[in-house]
Order: sequence, then C-alpha cells, then structure tokens
Amino acid sequence: MAGAVDRPTYLSKEESFMYDREVNFPMEDTMNDARIEYTENGMTNLSSRRCQIIKISKSSAVLTMPTQFKLPQNFYLDIPSARINMIGCLVKRVHANNIVEARFLRLISDRDLNRIFVYSTHPNHRNRVLDIYG
Repeated sequence: MAGAVDRPTYLSKEESFMYDREVNFPMEDTMNDARIEYTENGMTNLSSRRCQIIKISKSSAVLTMPTQFKLPQNFYLDIPSARINMIGCLVKRVHANNIVEARFLRLISDRDLNRIFVYSTHPNHRNRVLDIYG
C-alpha cells in the first residue's frame, strides 16, 4: 500500500476510548456524599477517600474532592446513603479546581438513579420519594 497514511485506529487506543464514543446521557445536578475506593501501588488492600457527587447521569458523574494526591485511573464509587456499592469508574478528566469527571463501566439503572436523587440534598430533588413497589 504505497502512500497509505498510518492513522491511529480505534483498536490502538486505550480501552477507555470506547466509553468516550458511547452516547452521553444528560447530566443532572445532585449533591450526594460518596466515597472512592482504589488500590495503592498495586497492593491488594483498598484505600478510600471521601468525595461529593455534584452531577450524575446513567453513564458518568462529576465529583469534587481534593486532588493533591495521586488519583488512580480506575476506582470504585460507593454511595452509602443510597446503598449503592462498588460502581466501577474510569477517570475521564481531572480539573485544577478539584473536580473529577468519571465514566462508569456499566450504566446505572433508573431505579438506582432515582434512589440517588431521593437521598440528594440538592434543592431540585426535594420532592422526590422512594418507590418501594418498583
């Protein structure tokens, strides 16, 4: 193939690139306390840090936390108030003002998303109630 230009192909990118190609669901403001858990230096024990979720969708979240430590590229997100544990996440972007954009490894169900909004302290979700029958 003379004259062919070597362009980066989809398969030569990082695995996280496929999450950037997926449909982005609309983000909704929220205010939930959360915790990230990750392994340090390849060790088997999990370390955790507190954070706050300020925006969330079915496929991603925006977190606020001090980012002066070495933030891992992948971690688990726990939302204790909504009783949602270990959502796998990949870091998309870290901003200088302590804001982290993360992409979920699986979509959050509508039921879990509603549960997050019920336990949110954001004024937009003040009248949300938990559907115990659904």
